Amino acid sequence: MRLTLLIPELIWPEPGDRQTLDSLATPALGALLARGRECVEAATDNSADALIAAAFGLTDNVPYAPLRLLGEGHDPGTHHWACADPVHLRFHQERLILADGRTIAIDAAEAGQLVRLLNDYFAEAGEAIEFVATTPDRWHLRLAAPADFRTPPLSAMAGRRVERQLPEESGTAWLRRLLNEAQMLLHGHPANESRTEADRLTINSLWLWGPGQLPAGLGRCFGTVHSTHPLARGLAKVTGTACAAVPASFAELQQAAPADGRILVVIEDLLRAVQYEDSDAWQQGIRDLEARWFEPLAAAVRSGRVELDLQSSTIYGLLGWQVRRGDLWRVWQRPTTIGAIAARLAGSTP
Repeated sequence: MRLTLLIPELIWPEPGDRQTLDSLATPALGALLARGRECVEAATDNSADALIAAAFGLTDNVPYAPLRLLGEGHDPGTHHWACADPVHLRFHQERLILADGRTIAIDAAEAGQLVRLLNDYFAEAGEAIEFVATTPDRWHLRLAAPADFRTPPLSAMAGRRVERQLPEESGTAWLRRLLNEAQMLLHGHPANESRTEADRLTINSLWLWGPGQLPAGLGRCFGTVHSTHPLARGLAKVTGTACAAVPASFAELQQAAPADGRILVVIEDLLRAVQYEDSDAWQQGIRDLEARWFEPLAAAVRSGRVELDLQSSTIYGLLGWQVRRGDLWRVWQRPTTIGAIAARLAGSTP
């Protein structure tokens, strides 16, 4: 089996946080990381979305929106789309901080009301656009015209400081105007008034990102994709690849996958813990992965049953380790730790 395993945020982003890093015992993962062939790509986009896109060969100007829309079960057609995710922006210590839709707990009724409001207003204004809420916290905008702008994916911004929502370029002036009008509409809606009265975060803006048109001619990279991530599912669909749920463990994957198959698995267990600086949740996630995935994987690689490509999006860049049978027999290379890797990548001493 050739297994590509994508695990966003495998390396804790604070190398000096010894309390989080020093208490972790992960010998199987440590052996895989120490003896595999490491690759570090210092990309401008280190998001989970970029990691998934790169696995399918997409690295520049990725049209995330139509691919995600396709993964949600909607046909983007030949239109140009942008992700238009509902968010809450607030000032904290003179910084503008973003909370994403899952954090502010948007329900389906609120999403439906707000999207209808936006569509009715812009239709009356003669704008040839349309908002589509595929889930309460994932919205899409069908654009009136192609728009070439680059903002980070929402997965890279959740819980983070926001410098600006859209680039200050002449070609995006119409989109900035649309965003300003959308913010005013959201602010005055009764759903947000109810949220304010209940001391809940309001839905006061949209995060626009990932514009483009559905790509054509993408080659098939994998026999099966295991993921719940809508981008991965959209890429599977556009490449004609079978898509399935994420197995609970490597043992479960082995039971379902052909021995000679090329498999992609996307595990998102660590992502939100890092986004919201929850070190306890991240530690528990690593321990669970050690037991359910890394221990049996190390044995399977050592026996020659699996060739492993382990990849992760991190603050240090897009990281990868290729691990083959002979690599794990280099016992003179002692297993490393996540803390040691974080310190090395950050250029500090553990």
